Amino acid sequence: MYDTLNWNLIILIAQSLAIIFAGFVLVSVFNRFIRIAEERVQVRKGQLIYIRRFFQIIIYTITVILILWTFDIDVTGVAAGLGVGALIIGFGLKEIIENWVSGLLIISGKTYRIGDMIVVDNLKGIVTDISLRTTKLRTYDRNEIIIPNSTMLKQNIINITSGKDEVIVSIKINIDYYFDVEKAKFLIGSVLRNQSNVVVDDDRRREIRYVVILKDWTVEIETLFWINEPENEEFIKSKITEQIKIKFEEENILPPIPGIIRREYLSRDKQDIIDETM
Repeated sequence: MYDTLNWNLIILIAQSLAIIFAGFVLVSVFNRFIRIAEERVQVRKGQLIYIRRFFQIIIYTITVILILWTFDIDVTGVAAGLGVGALIIGFGLKEIIENWVSGLLIISGKTYRIGDMIVVDNLKGIVTDISLRTTKLRTYDRNEIIIPNSTMLKQNIINITSGKDEVIVSIKINIDYYFDVEKAKFLIGSVLRNQSNVVVDDDRRREIRYVVILKDWTVEIETLFWINEPENEEFIKSKITEQIKIKFEEENILPPIPGIIRREYLSRDKQDIIDETM
């Protein structure tokens, strides 16, 4: 009988050690997953520390309950207490937990990374930080916007750059119906090709493209081109627009002209009308 008790005790200890070992293996595997996620998404080390600790607490709690159950200790009250406590905590931390889960889905799905330019709803900016709870965006006017990850996951997200340093942008210029569209396109292209922030490389399909839309006495020319500083998009576009305006004025290409002035313009010398309107 003494040998039987010793043998049963050895079995219980072995089972307990196996449970502890399994718990440590699960924690190690999850920690490795967190490290890989941090590296792939390029977030700062330690950003996911809270979810790591939360998972560790759950595993270690389950491990203790299983060991107690192995030694035939009644754990019903403990489990019930933990269940009620978890339910109360779950309701209290519902939003936080939802953000955590959303953060893990964003990270594991590699929806976007730090440095990407994204569009969320009506917001557009550079991703500056991805934590477990929130994502930070910096807009072109240098405002920082903090968005809960649960909100991010519910919105349609457009990743404009997808890890690259180049992005396609567009500007729209309106000229009067009377003027030569091809000449206007040529002038726009000449301005763009002289900009250091504009990328023109036909081999990589970084070309300048035009969309011409005819309206009442107006021609809208939308120009699409690539730039190499997505975070400064609005400033680059503003500078280019100013230079195109100057170029058009030098070449006597005007914006839409009122009907009365247009008739005079067509019947008299172009330069005389320009001098009168300036």
